[in-house]
Amino acid sequence: MPALVRRLVAEAFGTFALVFFGCASIVVNNFPGVNSGLLGIALVHAIVLSVAVTATMSISGGLVNPALTIGLFVARRLDAATTIAYIIVQVIAAIVAAWAVTLCFPQGVGKLVAWGTPIIGNSVTLAGAIGIEALLTFFLMSAVMGTVVSPDAPKVGGFGVGLTLFFCILIAGPLTGASVNPARAFGPALLSGTWTGHIAYWVGPIIGAIIAAVLWDRVLLPPRVRS
Repeated sequence: MPALVRRLVAEAFGTFALVFFGCASIVVNNFPGVNSGLLGIALVHAIVLSVAVTATMSISGGLVNPALTIGLFVARRLDAATTIAYIIVQVIAAIVAAWAVTLCFPQGVGKLVAWGTPIIGNSVTLAGAIGIEALLTFFLMSAVMGTVVSPDAPKVGGFGVGLTLFFCILIAGPLTGASVNPARAFGPALLSGTWTGHIAYWVGPIIGAIIAAVLWDRVLLPPRVRS
């Protein structure tokens, strides 16, 4: 099997897992008698991202996120063709995952939470949401650069990345949903038709990922592995 195909399949697998279980955790939280709350939702997202990254990092880099993919492209660690292919596959996998959630759970319950689509809080402006998503993704991209890309990284697999998502959701979940991933936002938004402020989930994460990727590539990584 061609190397690029293997990498694309890995990215599809990882993105599907993140979006399916992430959205499902929000839908399940709306069931009567289920009280997992924000902590439970954050934990599910963190664990599934940790597993997805750990399982795919040796194949594709375990990005499962268009913003991180663009960040690595700007840092000259991915070529243009691979970047475009990754993003297309990540978005398609997110759509399929969101669709799978609509098949697995009752429509009446899923629609109440827009099938897990991240929502900007009433007290947060669009500019504020972009800033929050950028800040959160800066730390997510930093976790990737420091624990996956760096050759001196501790042997923690993708759990350093997943744990970052855990505290991002705990802190900013009520503000923006803490998507930090355009594909994670796009999949359920397409299925639910919820597009209010959706641009924030693209602009913010991409800005944050680029800033972090450049900082790590130019300053923080050992000189021998800088691009």
